[in-house]
Amino acid sequence: MGTIDQPVGLLGPASRAFAFRAFEPFPEGLEGLSARIEDRGFETKGKAFMPLYEHVYLARQDLSAQQVEELTTQLSGVIGQMGGKVTKNEYWGLKSLNYRIRKNRKAHMTLLNVDAPPAALNEIERQERLHEDVLRYLTIRVDALEDGPSAMMRKSDRDRDDRGGRDDRGGRGERRRRDEGDDIDVPDAIGGEE
Repeated sequence: MGTIDQPVGLLGPASRAFAFRAFEPFPEGLEGLSARIEDRGFETKGKAFMPLYEHVYLARQDLSAQQVEELTTQLSGVIGQMGGKVTKNEYWGLKSLNYRIRKNRKAHMTLLNVDAPPAALNEIERQERLHEDVLRYLTIRVDALEDGPSAMMRKSDRDRDDRGGRDDRGGRGERRRRDEGDDIDVPDAIGGEE
């Protein structure tokens, strides 16, 4: 059997298990979550560091647009309570889905650009998992938030401009009225006169 003076290597003395003395949970100089943000390689430029996110969620098709707006307001309130802010809120409308999700063929889609701590997004996602009206959600961390309308809104504007009104469709040309006689003499089929 081993003695107390026996050195402990990578594996324990006789147990073949990793020794706990060799385990360092954090690299030297970074003390986990308590480390300063500058130590992690992020430049803060004199302000508190909060990551930027784009968050999209899909709500059931049988909700009204007003109910979806209330849900968005509720989620924005949670972000505000946790120290973040919603910089842009876009309602993309009721869109058709490529496949059914929980018996829904359409869904209300909403985009939120968020400047908030990660805990706020975790809470938002937790509430969306519990909410029965939310079908899906997706959160992406971005380096910079997009100014102006998103790609979905630009696409719908472009489609609307391409279609135009009825005046832009082009003419059908001259059309003859039915009650006007034809210029061609057609023999009378009933009498057979020539």
